[in-house]
Amino acid sequence: MKKSALTLMSLLVLLSSLAVAKKQMNQRLYDINHGRETVMSEVIPALKQNRIILVGEHHSNKIHHAAQLDVIRALRESGAKVAIGLEMFRSDSQQALNHWVEGNISASDFQEIYYDNWNYPWSAYQLIFDYAKEQKIPLIGLNVPREITRQVSRRGFKSLDADQKGKLSNITCRVDKEYMEYIKRAYGGHAHGKLNFTYFCEAQLVWDNVMAINALAYLNENPDAAVVILTGTGHAQKNAIPRQIRSRSKVAHAVILPEVKGLIDPETVDKTDADYIMLDL
Repeated sequence: MKKSALTLMSLLVLLSSLAVAKKQMNQRLYDINHGRETVMSEVIPALKQNRIILVGEHHSNKIHHAAQLDVIRALRESGAKVAIGLEMFRSDSQQALNHWVEGNISASDFQEIYYDNWNYPWSAYQLIFDYAKEQKIPLIGLNVPREITRQVSRRGFKSLDADQKGKLSNITCRVDKEYMEYIKRAYGGHAHGKLNFTYFCEAQLVWDNVMAINALAYLNENPDAAVVILTGTGHAQKNAIPRQIRSRSKVAHAVILPEVKGLIDPETVDKTDADYIMLDL
């Protein structure tokens, strides 16, 4: 009886795994560069030619996070050696991320550190973190100390002292007209609220710069790896983090955005923004 029950349970687990695999490989995408619909299974060989794959999200949308997990799982199961780059964690929390993957920290302690880094519900990202732990996939904290971006958004990049700039790899922060126009499109004209708009742009640019630098640093130390970056759609698009990648490296990269009707869809996004749109999200 126990053997039969165990066999039935194993079969149910197998069927469930097969259903998940079938769903992820049949995920519909729009290939912007070729102007056609396709599915995940057809896209994976092209994605594997890249060492950085940015997969955008609206932070509070669980469906977007499930789609991100589909991309990670499909790449890993195709044989790619993947790591996950996180906007949600600062680089100074890297030790906690390592402990989580290694199984050396409790779920409650890790969630406490998560909430010190990020304001959105743990439940939105839990499946991704659990999968990374289960499969021993490296997690990389990409973000900048929150007090620095807060200061830049309120008082400008010039307000940072030498020590603060040192924590940012001594980046420069020149907001040109192209970037400013991009921020207006990506975040909306009122995204900065009552903040000085130039300072708001500088804060976004600091984010883009540092996340690009941290992702490239990981690749330099792990030459056989690829990084899937999970970040908001405003940072994922080609004029944001990818622009900073291109300014520093010839590393091949691709951008996948989630479909958001009227905002991110085949009618509103072109190849200057992304490479693929995940449909029906």
